[in-house]
Amino acid sequence: MNAILDALRWFGEPAQWSGPDGIPHRVAEHLLYSGLAFLVTVLVALPLGLLLGHVRRGRAASVLGFAVVAAANGARALPTLGLVILAVILSASELVPILLPLIVLAIPPVLVNAYTGVQQVEPWLRDAAEGMGMTGRQVLWRVEFPVALPLVLLGLRTAAVQIVSTAAIAAFVGLGGLGRYIIDGLARQEYDTTAGGAILVIALAFAVQAAFALLYRLAVSPGLRRSTAS
Repeated sequence: MNAILDALRWFGEPAQWSGPDGIPHRVAEHLLYSGLAFLVTVLVALPLGLLLGHVRRGRAASVLGFAVVAAANGARALPTLGLVILAVILSASELVPILLPLIVLAIPPVLVNAYTGVQQVEPWLRDAAEGMGMTGRQVLWRVEFPVALPLVLLGLRTAAVQIVSTAAIAAFVGLGGLGRYIIDGLARQEYDTTAGGAILVIALAFAVQAAFALLYRLAVSPGLRRSTAS
């Protein structure tokens, strides 16, 4: 309880709201790392998951899809901090050591959910679309993707929350973000600073959850929302 009260007093100090170590600046850094990692994840994992789910004909396609999804699920077991240390050793870049583990952490839910969402589309819907003369690309984007959208958004939400929650590790490699409050607070035994940084990370994760909940209501049709809920 005392830690929470100390953190609240820390938030009330004017010095925390200005300068390079102020909350607005640290939040902006945290969002920058998170946004870059999320963008790369979406560009890599979402098209791949949709394509693997769409290509269903042939044993080779099935084996490839299973192998990629299994590899993505296996990546969940990789230690994030270990990846950071390895990236620091192997890379001369400042951003790579933080972006690499975040991307590896976030790819599995996006890829697996996109793949599963398209795979679960009823075959008669695909057959009807093809019977109307739609090309494979049109079937994917006009039929399969809208039906798979609830699962796709769930994967994107999971990835975004994981990225925002884990981006605090940027402080381990000397970068900024909200992790600076946690690491520096522990090093200086300023536990109000540590608690304040942790609260900010949690609040940011909840904000991401709320944003995706709103996006879900706006993007997914009521009929699909009801069927997903049931």
